[in-house]
Amino acid sequence: MDIWPTVAALIPSIGVGVLFYVAMRAIVRADRNERAALARLDEEEARAAAAQAAPVREP
Repeated sequence: MDIWPTVAALIPSIGVGVLFYVAMRAIVRADRNERAALARLDEEEARAAAAQAAPVREP
C-alpha cells in the first residue's frame, strides 16, 4: 500500500490549518495588546483628571 498519495492529499488541508492558526494567533495577540494599551491610556487619563479635580491647598 502506497501512503504518499494520501499524504499528498492531506498536505493542503494541513497547510490551511497552520495558516488559520497563525492568523488567529496574530489577531488574538493584537487584540490583547490593544486592550492593554487602552487600559494604560484610560489609567493615565483618570490620573490626569483626578489631578485636575483635586483641590490645591496652599499653606
